[in-house]
Amino acid sequence: MIEAAMIWNEPNNKSHWDPNIDPEWAQFADHVIRAGTAIHSINPAVTRVLGGMSPIDPHWLRRMEGHGALDAVDAVAVHGFPLDWNLWPLSAWPAKVAEIQAVTDKPVWVTEVGVSSFGAEEVQQFGLERTAALLSGVVPRIFWYSLFDLPVSWGAETRHREAEGSSYYRHFYLGLIREDGTPKPALDTYAQHAAEIGLMQWFHFHDPRLDEAVAWMKRLGTKRLRTGLSWADSFRPGAVDSFDRQMEALADFDVTVTFCFTPQHLGVEPHHTSPARDPQAFADFCAWMIDRYAPASGVRPAITSPAAGPGTSPTGPELGLLNFDRDERLAAERSAA
Repeated sequence: MIEAAMIWNEPNNKSHWDPNIDPEWAQFADHVIRAGTAIHSINPAVTRVLGGMSPIDPHWLRRMEGHGALDAVDAVAVHGFPLDWNLWPLSAWPAKVAEIQAVTDKPVWVTEVGVSSFGAEEVQQFGLERTAALLSGVVPRIFWYSLFDLPVSWGAETRHREAEGSSYYRHFYLGLIREDGTPKPALDTYAQHAAEIGLMQWFHFHDPRLDEAVAWMKRLGTKRLRTGLSWADSFRPGAVDSFDRQMEALADFDVTVTFCFTPQHLGVEPHHTSPARDPQAFADFCAWMIDRYAPASGVRPAITSPAAGPGTSPTGPELGLLNFDRDERLAAERSAA
């Protein structure tokens, strides 16, 4: 089941949001307000989470509050990798969380924390055990990144590669399971904490690792999973079938689903980090996903094709966008691109 919807991923990181287009994050805040409102209108029981900060920055969060974005979410999130990229020690985790707790009354979730095995697999094992000791009982949700190593051939999604230097390659060693499918020593350590620490695992479009991931998580005793559904991927042929297969496979876990990535043809600039020209289009996508996978009734509705179209005013508890066939909207958006 979907217990939470995260609005974007690492929005204060240029790998995921372009600050050259939106230097004050005012456009991002508009995306959050619209998406948060849309998600709540479909299912008020779904917890809305502001995309995880990376770096952890209380000043950025205050800026979001000034733009009104925090009124549209129920929790805020942070990401940290102190043994790989952050300029603070592993022992500072409670203090970093406290920095955010000091500027908001929203619950603070740690939705990505990890340690790579780039230098030594024993370091990852130590880092996981120490992180669990530092964060357990401090925050209500912790998600370890990640279950699988990222295949080197897939590349890492970053706009920091030049600055990272050789540290770029750490992106490919953050899994508890190697690219060849064999477990690392830290996997057994994670299993000892699986009841309280969830996993964060991105699944690529038609990801061949999906079934294997589900089998591993059930074997480990994982209760919670954070993953994503890409707005950009929703325009690929067969997107609905791919999304359905992913979410049905994950039905036995409490899922935090992340909505992000702007379709190139809908961005201010043609890039997935760009703000949308029409932020309501992103909100519509979020509402569509919640209606499809986490309806308030608990029963996924059949999507029909009434006569109403884009721009229809909301009627009753539903948003206007749900009163017309999604394929018609996709065709209209493609036509306008």
